[in-house]
Amino acid sequence: MKHTTLNLAILTLGLLTVLTACARTPQATDGATASAEATPVTTAAGGTAPAAIAANEADAGVSQPTPALPRVLVHKSASCGCCGLWVEHMQAAGFEVEVRNADNLNPIKERVGVPLGKGSCHTAEVGGYFIEGHVPADDVKRLLAERPDAKGLVVPGMPAGSPGMELPDGRTQPYTVELVRDDGSTSEFARHQQEGESQPATHEGH
Repeated sequence: MKHTTLNLAILTLGLLTVLTACARTPQATDGATASAEATPVTTAAGGTAPAAIAANEADAGVSQPTPALPRVLVHKSASCGCCGLWVEHMQAAGFEVEVRNADNLNPIKERVGVPLGKGSCHTAEVGGYFIEGHVPADDVKRLLAERPDAKGLVVPGMPAGSPGMELPDGRTQPYTVELVRDDGSTSEFARHQQEGESQPATHEGH
């Protein structure tokens, strides 16, 4: 009888031990999972894994879409070839261009404020400014980025080597892009040299 009682005690103790171990197993697993979740994913070299980097950059908004350029409205004569080449220059620079052909551009130039003696073969409108003549697209982008208090930009005449006025023999001539202020006065905005380089000019009244 004593042996039977002793055996039951040993069996009971063993069963309690097993049950206790089973009860603790999920806690150990949960702890391991929490530890794994709290540990950054690393590569063999010790850096953060590409997937983790991509996720972090997406959360931080590192890659942002480039704002779209405003549409350019170009008024020109239907027979003007160099005007069409300037339109292609603007399109190649990323601008969407709408063309309106007109026989008489003088009323348009007067409406937007092109100064007398500063006219060219076409007049464009973009972002609240006018662009008169063969102004390089980079100057237009700078104008839109800086947003000075002004009416627009002008390149008087049709200088050789300006966008749309390229010559077969490659000849160019220096020309200046002028900023037309609200009062009609003008100041230098950029200089374009014979080598094709441009030198932005600083101006006040941004």
